[in-house]
Order: sequence, then C-alpha cells, then structure tokens
Amino acid sequence: MKGLGSVISLLIVALIAAMIYKYFLTSGQSVGATTPVATIDAVGAQNDLIAIGQAERMYQVQNGKYASLDELVSDGTMQMRKPNRKGYTYEVDASDQSFQATATCTSPPLPGCHNYSLDQTMTVQIAP
Repeated sequence: MKGLGSVISLLIVALIAAMIYKYFLTSGQSVGATTPVATIDAVGAQNDLIAIGQAERMYQVQNGKYASLDELVSDGTMQMRKPNRKGYTYEVDASDQSFQATATCTSPPLPGCHNYSLDQTMTVQIAP
C-alpha cells in the first residue's frame, strides 16, 4: 500500500509540474506571436524602435530638429547593426517638432506579425 501512495504522489507532482511548465511557456509570448522565434523578432523590433527613439532625442538636442533614419546613421548618432530584422523593415518620418518610427512586417506578413510605431513620447504601440 505504501508503494501505491508514492506512485500517486509522484503522478500528482508530475501533473502539477507539467501544468506550471505549460503556463510559463505560453504566457511569455507577445500578443499575436505564434512561435518563440516570432516573439523574439517582435521584441527585437520593439527594442530597435526604442533605440531609434533614443537616437532621435540625441539628434534633436544637438541639431534642434528630428532626423530621418539615414541621417541618424550617417551622422553617427545611431549605429544600426541590422538595418532590417527578420520579418521587419524600419522607417522614420521626421520633422522639426516630431518623429514617428515604424517597424513594418515584411510582405507577405508572417503569422502573428504586427506593425509597431514609436513617436517622441517614446511609447511603442501596435500600428495599423
């Protein structure tokens, strides 16, 4: 009888461990991302937008206006290691008073791929 109780206890512990594993594995993905790789690419694109935003702030302080992505890179304010991340391309629309950086899903869009944007408020949002 003692052996049967140990087996049942072991099965209960294994079931609880499996449920915890499943919960943490699925809760870490970004909204709409379908695979861990898609999640990594989406988070990477959002981080790239934040880096672009920080470079825009530095450029604006030094020059009194915001700049295009090409100007940021050629000026040396920003060093982009990857001009395009897998599944995303970047674009910046800048004026003297504002900017909007956009990470756009490449064509054809990957499943669960969202466009993201960031402006001078430094808030990453899902773009239409």
